[in-house]
Amino acid sequence: MTPTVRRLGADTVYVVVSMLLAVPTLVLAIAGFAAGVGTAILLGAGLFILSATLMIARGLADLERLRAARVLDRPLPRPLYRTAEPGGSVVRRLLTPLRDGQSWLDLLWAVLQYPLAIVGFVLTVTWWAVSLGGLTYWFWSRWLPDSPDQHGLAELIGLSDSPATERWLQFAIGAVFALSLPWVVRGCALLTARPAATLLSDLGDTRAQLLRSRAQTRAAVSAEATALRRLERDIHDGPQQRLVRLALDLGRARQQLETDPERVRETLDEAIDFTRETLDELRTLSRGIAPPILADRGLASALTAVASRCPVPVALRLDEDLAAGGRLPDAVEAGVYFAVAEALTNVAKHSGAGIASVTVAVDGATVIASVTDDGRGGAHMAKGHGLAGLADRIEALGGHMTVESPAGGPTALRWELPCA
Repeated sequence: MTPTVRRLGADTVYVVVSMLLAVPTLVLAIAGFAAGVGTAILLGAGLFILSATLMIARGLADLERLRAARVLDRPLPRPLYRTAEPGGSVVRRLLTPLRDGQSWLDLLWAVLQYPLAIVGFVLTVTWWAVSLGGLTYWFWSRWLPDSPDQHGLAELIGLSDSPATERWLQFAIGAVFALSLPWVVRGCALLTARPAATLLSDLGDTRAQLLRSRAQTRAAVSAEATALRRLERDIHDGPQQRLVRLALDLGRARQQLETDPERVRETLDEAIDFTRETLDELRTLSRGIAPPILADRGLASALTAVASRCPVPVALRLDEDLAAGGRLPDAVEAGVYFAVAEALTNVAKHSGAGIASVTVAVDGATVIASVTDDGRGGAHMAKGHGLAGLADRIEALGGHMTVESPAGGPTALRWELPCA
């Protein structure tokens, strides 16, 4: 069986089944909506009727998504429907569909499907009937009643009134309809399937992408604000204090030139020591902003350097391509680097761990990184803690972070980021 014939059969079945489903679907939708609205004014039970109608429409929408996906040759993902808030009352849970926009789109489709199904069904049946009837007219026309008052199509359009002319004309018409049948039936199937995909899947998917984009934007803003606050605090507590001390030492040295020249050398030596310490601290801070080794030598070398500086012994396991010098997108490399560096800093400061491990693997278009330790546990992502800012940074890159840290340990942080 050729692909064209298979497609024709599948499209025909889809159109016919759409017509069979359209009538009961329309009746349920209109009857449920009318009963719900009509009784909602007088009785609160009308709201429950509306909610039940929306749930029925949701089930029918699930069925239509499966059917339309076969016609469109692409999956139609199920939208994220609103769910009841945890701890809500039973009434609030039952009325949740009334506050869900996609549920109302499902109900709209239950009504809109009927006229589209009628048009598609009429055209499909007409083309099939004319095609089969015309091509086989030579066979079944012998049983047609013959009378002087009966005129064939050939005679009506000015051709010969002979039976042979009528048969050839009917055969030609059937052939034309048969040749165009696959395209006509395909169009009838798409007439129903494409609006179904738009209302039942595409709009919900677009809305979900918009919500994810807004969440990523909020996470990016939050992560940036957290990073700036941390940088400001680190500069204030470290280099700024040292520079103040340096200024005082230099001022004291200037005074000592006149009163105690022999102590100037000692004061200047102290100032030089403070200058070196300040430079070292500034280099450390700069690595937290944009580590040169990450840009120059890649993620593997940068993580190796981070692990070597950690006071806690770290076992580093990297993907083979990354270990061989393979690169990821710059934003992803920076995200993984900062996530691992922050996690190891927390391990050294708070966990009391004796050993830690870092794993980075690439699975198709996703990079998976994790940091585990055998410390005391109890880590969480509550707002105001370092892990919350880290989670925001990962979410801003389109990824997500999970934390498993029961009391008593061990602690496992895991990140998944898209790297296509």
